[in-house]
Amino acid sequence: MNTPIAIDRNEILKRYKPIDKYTHKGIQGHALLIGGSYGKIGAMCLSSKAALKTGCGLVTTFVPLCGYEIVQTSILEVMVVTDEHERYLSDISFELEADAIGIGPGMGQKMATQKAFHDFLSNTSTPLVIDADALNILSHNPSWVALVPPRTVLTPHPKELERLIGKWYTKEEMFGKTVVFSLVNHVVIVMKGAPTYIIDGETIYENTTGNAALATAGSGDVLTGMITSLLAQSYKAVDSALIGVYLHGLTADIALPETGYQSFIASDIIANIGKAYLSLED
Repeated sequence: MNTPIAIDRNEILKRYKPIDKYTHKGIQGHALLIGGSYGKIGAMCLSSKAALKTGCGLVTTFVPLCGYEIVQTSILEVMVVTDEHERYLSDISFELEADAIGIGPGMGQKMATQKAFHDFLSNTSTPLVIDADALNILSHNPSWVALVPPRTVLTPHPKELERLIGKWYTKEEMFGKTVVFSLVNHVVIVMKGAPTYIIDGETIYENTTGNAALATAGSGDVLTGMITSLLAQSYKAVDSALIGVYLHGLTADIALPETGYQSFIASDIIANIGKAYLSLED
């Protein structure tokens, strides 16, 4: 196993692009986030708001009909497109040009949703982040991995990773299998955990930010929105993953003195993205 490269402020500054003072929302990137189901629309609210707060100019959220009013009233700055089905996704079709797409948070695994995901993968070449139930659907249908566009970012937690690559018995075996999966399928893998590792082929990165406060509901949904936002701002796939994971962890380090571990929630990640960015500007 190659020695992991530590992702610290210096590594991030090599990749970080400060905002052009003459930019406008039309060239800051348009992120599309797809997911949600009855009772899990909050996942889409978190990922969509995180995408906005990470700097892309426009965010559109694609949810089942039951999510329309929830998203429109909870995040005023987000545009909403809906599936025709009330409670879950059944047909992922839209008429908009997105620069990057994040799919999976709160999506569920209904058969109609699985078919819709298959059809979506068959028809997209847009830079992509795949998370949560979208990863689990891939695990149930391994042949569909061939449909995933090259340089897609996958963001599994340990259980989702195991479903994708199979069981492992040692840390070395886990890394070995993940590296092979990344190489064979030309994808970047964010192995969420403590610490989080990013696998890009044979190159392994180890994140240096974050703490136990991040072990809270919705934390991964926020990360999906952040990485999708960076992809939409035309960062490379691996740089989107590295910067997203670094900033995500940094928010918890910044907030910890005020929140403690126990009362930190996913919304606190979003609330501190600005301070995390400011620490890069100092």
